[in-house]
Amino acid sequence: MHYSLLLVNDGQDLPTMPFDYLLNELWEKGELEPMICVGIHCGPNRKMEYGTAYSPDFDGRGAHAGLYTKFIFDELIPFLRKELKMPSFKDKSFAGFSLGALSALDIVWNQPNQFNRVAVFSGSLWWRKKAYDDGYDDEKDRLMHLQIRKADFYPWLRFYLQCGSLDETADRNKNGIIDSIDDTLDLIVELKAKGYTDEHIHYKLIEGGKHDVPTWGQAFPDFLKWGWGLSEEWKKK
Repeated sequence: MHYSLLLVNDGQDLPTMPFDYLLNELWEKGELEPMICVGIHCGPNRKMEYGTAYSPDFDGRGAHAGLYTKFIFDELIPFLRKELKMPSFKDKSFAGFSLGALSALDIVWNQPNQFNRVAVFSGSLWWRKKAYDDGYDDEKDRLMHLQIRKADFYPWLRFYLQCGSLDETADRNKNGIIDSIDDTLDLIVELKAKGYTDEHIHYKLIEGGKHDVPTWGQAFPDFLKWGWGLSEEWKKK
């Protein structure tokens, strides 16, 4: 039997969620199809390994993102196939939190034939090639937004994007909306310009939600049901 595979960056945060409790509760209620979830613990060089593989940010962070992508495909997935005795999976998805969310999105976007879904929880979509005091421009300098704008349309991909209203306080354009929400909504604009619709994109804003594990734990069951839910309500989404 083939199972879906979900990879999760910053897997060291999952016990705090607690992820196993959330997952087992959904299974016991018959709300979720059987699947395999793998939390990938970050290494000591998290800020170098997570990012956009095609370019580090203005401060050189993310310079090893390409090597991390190579690790996922050349080492981790073959290891999982061997350990689980599964030559293939029903489908594959990737999720992450904050900078790990940017990494997950970057990997899925650049390996679209390998994945079906990506979940971005409080994603570091501000990732930019210029500092704010060095002529930064929203339209030209956000690295993930640029990738999407310049790439093809992959109609099988689906996107789950979550923000908390208290993710941060920064508001660089002084429009009354915090940057994390602005960056996420602008990413949705880029996706829709590419051809994606509300059938491909699920956006969840948690009022009072913070940039922390409890908030992401609040959203994670929603993501799981959106992606693999067995109820008729979720099958329609």
